[in-house]
Amino acid sequence: MYKLKAADWRPEHFKWEVADRVATITLNRPERKNPLTFESYAELRDTFHRLQYAEDVRAVIITGEGGNFCSGGDVHEIIGPLVKMDMDGLITFTRMTGNLVKEMRTCPQPIIAAVDGVSAGAGAIIPMACDLRYATAQTKTAFLFVRVGLGGCDMGACAILPRIIGHGRAAELLYTGRVMTAEEGHAWGYFNEIVATDRLLERAHAMAHELANGPAFAHFTTKKCLHQEWNLSIEQALETEAEAQAICMRTRDFERAYHAFVDKTKPRFEGN
Repeated sequence: MYKLKAADWRPEHFKWEVADRVATITLNRPERKNPLTFESYAELRDTFHRLQYAEDVRAVIITGEGGNFCSGGDVHEIIGPLVKMDMDGLITFTRMTGNLVKEMRTCPQPIIAAVDGVSAGAGAIIPMACDLRYATAQTKTAFLFVRVGLGGCDMGACAILPRIIGHGRAAELLYTGRVMTAEEGHAWGYFNEIVATDRLLERAHAMAHELANGPAFAHFTTKKCLHQEWNLSIEQALETEAEAQAICMRTRDFERAYHAFVDKTKPRFEGN
């Protein structure tokens, strides 16, 4: 079986750390509020793709350095060149950015966004594509594509955002490009929790380690079903979950949990 050690990877365009089966991605251009470039988009896409083969990662955190998450595409390194691009180049770019979201949704590990400060444009899409999101009171989320003359239909926003916060709220944000405050995001179910700035990474790591120490195969199955069942009828979803749960019942972790219950001890999951 083809397996990789994610701890050995050396990305060039963001910080990467693997410890205790948790991988942490840190966008690290703080002097510009951590904007994305063509190269960082592609490297993030490829990293999430490779995670399906990583034997040493069971949960992922993505965050930004310097009090902000991400300001979106770099104005000089992305927006400027896009204005001069022909249609073939533009569709290649937009498919590449969409593929980042696809790889995030289809990589097996749960992804947690730790979002402080500015989270705008593509820098709002990345947390949207995560499984869990934590914010600070200073977090400002803006799907601001309309502000630069583009549609709100970017990187899956029209499909994913309404499923998180509802159609009407998503439509308002995508039509206006206005900032969603942390309080609004929490009340609407976008953010799981608002925490103090100095506790943001601590909270994200606590959840990541809880997931990493849990039944990994079962978590991977849950993420897969959460993603796939968007397009299923209730009848199809019930059958999908019946098959998925039966497979989980064949894992050693299910057996371990049963014996721990009988013995009145806490189960120690090993991920298989």
